[in-house]
Amino acid sequence: MQLRLRPLALAASAMSCGLAFAATAQGLDAQGLSALDAAIAPLAPKMVEWRRDIHAHPELSGQEKRTAGLVAEHLRRLGMEVQTGVGGQGVVGTLRGGLPGPVVALRADMDALPVAEKTGLPFASKAKAQYMGKEVPVMHACGHDAHVAMLMGAAEALAAMKAKLPGSVKFIFQPEEEGAPIEADASGHVPSFGAKAMVEAGALKDVQAIYGLHITANLPPGVVGYRVGPLMAGADNVTIQVEGRGGHGSSPWNAVDPVVAATQVVAGLQTVISRQLDISKEPAVLTIGAINGGTRYNIIPDSVEMLGTLRTFDEGMREDAHKRIAATAEHIAAASGAKAKVRFGPVSYPVTTNPAELTEASLPALKLAMGGKVMLIPKVSGSEDFSEFQKQVPGFFYFLGATPEGKDYMTAASNHSALFDIDEKQLPVGARSLAALALDYLQRNPR
Repeated sequence: MQLRLRPLALAASAMSCGLAFAATAQGLDAQGLSALDAAIAPLAPKMVEWRRDIHAHPELSGQEKRTAGLVAEHLRRLGMEVQTGVGGQGVVGTLRGGLPGPVVALRADMDALPVAEKTGLPFASKAKAQYMGKEVPVMHACGHDAHVAMLMGAAEALAAMKAKLPGSVKFIFQPEEEGAPIEADASGHVPSFGAKAMVEAGALKDVQAIYGLHITANLPPGVVGYRVGPLMAGADNVTIQVEGRGGHGSSPWNAVDPVVAATQVVAGLQTVISRQLDISKEPAVLTIGAINGGTRYNIIPDSVEMLGTLRTFDEGMREDAHKRIAATAEHIAAASGAKAKVRFGPVSYPVTTNPAELTEASLPALKLAMGGKVMLIPKVSGSEDFSEFQKQVPGFFYFLGATPEGKDYMTAASNHSALFDIDEKQLPVGARSLAALALDYLQRNPR
């Protein structure tokens, strides 16, 4: 997931009120937050240690065996019911409170990326792994190491408050958020992965709501960014196969050149967003990132493959865009005597959408926990499969600023960069926000 956040103006109403945003009497209050802080404060050094250990030993999507083992062992030591191998390498720990109540879930993702780290950190990754048949360097370039450390901290803090907990908390440690290199089988079926696979494996059984966060260096340190409704784009892989008829480069009239047809398709696809979709409703992005075909300078190939990505913020627009992309590619290719076949996937994420009711009910506790440092941000064209959880139960997702010291959040290396780094002082801040939201939900929704 590529992020480049640019916050809206720091509205006084969002940033200056501090503890005036105290939660309702039925939810988290200052006394409850103080008790939570007492449990989290001693864990700050542990969270740094966990994050650095995971950062130095990153694992690609579907290969998170070491990380999952570390998490499972931690949750078992806390006395939780622990399930492993949930939807792949997923881990689910259940903390049952001493009082009756609902079930709320907190989620962190565990996988790293095929990126060669250039941060120069003393715990920088030197790991390598197999990816699509090649050995590649591996790095936690998206902050998932921090997510795991924060949720481990939140789990330990809430476990210390177990006796007075009015309900249960599920801690969901998810693999494969970045998307596994999967393909459809002979029947066209695409295996589930990541959040979707965990949902199908029952990770959300009995859960009434779920919370998650993403760390970023592109927000001010210690500031939460959120929005109601569409927050992050839905994403679809786009593959377009242009079939022509090969021949000699000296006599293209005896062939059907798929390279020329493909370039015309790329140009024509720009009109899907700019002229065919109603972008006054929601924005959309269509990018062709690769064109592969041919073997020699004087040989016209039989076919060309194009790879791209579609980003949308509305499911209706997403379906409409699918139809228009296919029609545009097919008709332009046909005009050259070629054929275009368009398919979407195998990686497709729904829009990450924060429901108004849960978001607005959660904001008082979030603002209390963040000392009022909460702000609206624009839509983010990156994608997140936290959206798969939101399709099943109400879910609230937000960003936490963690610009490294000495860096400007407007220019700091973004997620997925080989230079990406965070301010580790935000680890207990993130754990505090997650634990506070869980406590608040349980207290606001008694059975």
